[in-house]
Amino acid sequence: MQKETKQDLFKQIMGNYPTGVTIVTTKKEDGTPVGLTVNSFASVSLDPLLVLWSIDHRSSLLEEFKESGNFAVHVLAEEQVELCKTFATKHPDRFSTCDWKHSSNGLPIIDGVLGVFECKTFKAIEAGDHTVFIGEVTDLQINQDQDPMLYHRRTFGPIPKEFYRPKQSV
Repeated sequence: MQKETKQDLFKQIMGNYPTGVTIVTTKKEDGTPVGLTVNSFASVSLDPLLVLWSIDHRSSLLEEFKESGNFAVHVLAEEQVELCKTFATKHPDRFSTCDWKHSSNGLPIIDGVLGVFECKTFKAIEAGDHTVFIGEVTDLQINQDQDPMLYHRRTFGPIPKEFYRPKQSV
């Protein structure tokens, strides 16, 4: 039996750490929208408003995000599993599978998501085999009538209902 590497153990531990699921979008120089599914998303700062996400150096979209100077992070709702899977593949025209529009900032914005952070790139940092993008939030949208999608053990889905707490009245 082969001994597990630190990378194997790292992947197992991270696979047991549930995260939210996002799609990050931008546009090519010619205006063509591009995007991919990302679960490496986190808040960084409230003043200024900063968020971060990372992309593998092997991704064909890395240069597009480096050159664009801005991006939008879409927090997915629990029922958007097919959208999530489409943007996680090499589908040649991911945007043909969903409704979307350009924002006032010129970014491709997907309809029906839980929330959107429109950002200008604050900093891009090479870290190991990924580039971490830190974005300064320039615009926000929210749909409070939805619940988020989670990623856990290589599966996408809703928060299990037994984890919900009754809402507190004020």
